[in-house]
Amino acid sequence: MKRSNITVMRKLIVMVKPLLGFMIVAIIMGVLGNLFASFITILGVLAIGSELSYFTYPFKVLIILMVVFALLRGALRYLEQASNHYIAFKILALIRDKVFRKLRVLAPGKLDGKDKGDLINVITSDIELLEVFYAHTISPIMIAIIYSLIMTIFLATIDLKLALIALFAYLVIGLWLPSYISKRNQDNSYRLRMKTGAFSAYVLDSLRGLKEIMSFNYGQKRLNLLKDKSEELSSLEKKAKEVSARNIAMTNMLIMSFDILMLAAGIMLYQNNTITFGGMILSLAIMMSSFGPVVALANLGSGLENTMAAGNRVLDILDEDPLIKEVKDKTDIVYEKAALKDVSFAYDDEAILKDVSLELKDNEILGIVGKSGSGKSTLLKLLMRFYDRDEGQLSLNDHDIKDINTRSLRENESYLTQDTILFHDTILNNIKIAKLDATLDEVIEACKKANIHEFIENLPEGYNTMIKELGSSLSGGERQRIGLARAFLHDAALILLDEPTSNLDALNEAIILRSIKDAAKDKTFVLVSHRPSSINIASKTFKMDEGRVS
Repeated sequence: MKRSNITVMRKLIVMVKPLLGFMIVAIIMGVLGNLFASFITILGVLAIGSELSYFTYPFKVLIILMVVFALLRGALRYLEQASNHYIAFKILALIRDKVFRKLRVLAPGKLDGKDKGDLINVITSDIELLEVFYAHTISPIMIAIIYSLIMTIFLATIDLKLALIALFAYLVIGLWLPSYISKRNQDNSYRLRMKTGAFSAYVLDSLRGLKEIMSFNYGQKRLNLLKDKSEELSSLEKKAKEVSARNIAMTNMLIMSFDILMLAAGIMLYQNNTITFGGMILSLAIMMSSFGPVVALANLGSGLENTMAAGNRVLDILDEDPLIKEVKDKTDIVYEKAALKDVSFAYDDEAILKDVSLELKDNEILGIVGKSGSGKSTLLKLLMRFYDRDEGQLSLNDHDIKDINTRSLRENESYLTQDTILFHDTILNNIKIAKLDATLDEVIEACKKANIHEFIENLPEGYNTMIKELGSSLSGGERQRIGLARAFLHDAALILLDEPTSNLDALNEAIILRSIKDAAKDKTFVLVSHRPSSINIASKTFKMDEGRVS
């Protein structure tokens, strides 16, 4: 969703609240630092003017003050930048934490079908771009406002007309120019961030599918598409750089124009005996040395749009409403039975289940068969409450599943998906995801049930063997058995298995089915499978046909 820059900025500024004290310090240090920087030039003019008898200030005192102000300028600049960057990186850490927490509650419903490469780009590149906003935008805006007002008042002590010229110059360079540049670059910046995310997703897909690309001789075609996307992205980046270059040129032109205007106005006032020659020179020195803070704002014009576009994409995640809201203050259960009555469900407009009714009794194996797309896997997802049914009733222990605390629900269910996701970690840690406080003996027992223990023991590092990204160092059957070990280790009363033996040979299948049958003495299994040999162990079998049970 595309928001206005004002809306994005307001939402991002709210996040500064926990670090408001540091922000105030940064603003104070920035104002003082810029004042000292300007007064180095002003004091120099006063010193030269005093030597030429235009002023009557002590020359040595002015030189000493220049040295002192130069030292203070350096110290204050450091403190300002240190405070700003502390704020920026602290807030970026908080934002990443918020994004990860949000992704957790959005999963899996709102994340199904999303480009993972684009999500990675948001979490890394887009959030990193917000550093520009927090370190180089908020406090510089406040610094420029306060500093410009001080310098305007200072010029007003010489002549009000000169002060008004300076105020107009500050408004044009610090307010109108960045706003003008920002508006011209807004659409390009938003498209740039979106295309960057899409490009990341495309590259990630290409890396993951490298074997398939090579196998089917699709490499050149994929490379050409990659080149086209890269050139499109490069074109957008070129436009952004051109806007930035025009911004710098316009800023310098306007500064020179206002300096000339101030000089002309000063000469006219001097000729009319409204100000002294020293006042004319001093007003010009003040004007020429006072553009630093507003130039910083002018330079934000082109870069700020990229930041706002990145902020917009981050807010898209933070403002997203989850399909399923976590239940925390209702009922805890100890699983005994489950029932579905006239349950219907659709993904968007695609109907998957229609009027499904089932009863799951304790200590039984319920087999579910049916052709692909008939709703078998969806049924398990509804039992896990990854999605909510559209119509009908779904209950555990006679409690509506929506009234059961989410943590309690998931503790009472184990779920094995068709695709076992493994993390770049040790085999032990991958299995212990199912029960973080599990002992090694418990893990070994679960692995024996999944017929994977001997395989793990024969690895060079045993259970401490590192698994490569996405489990690429293991076969499909080995990954599936590790997934089964997780399901056994979780030790829930209701175990949902989606094609648990699809990648296994007959021997491993037989061993695992025996383990499931033994475990069914005190647990309930829902077994989804295309294999007749797997379904044969079921106490009863239901067939899914076009979203219905028969």
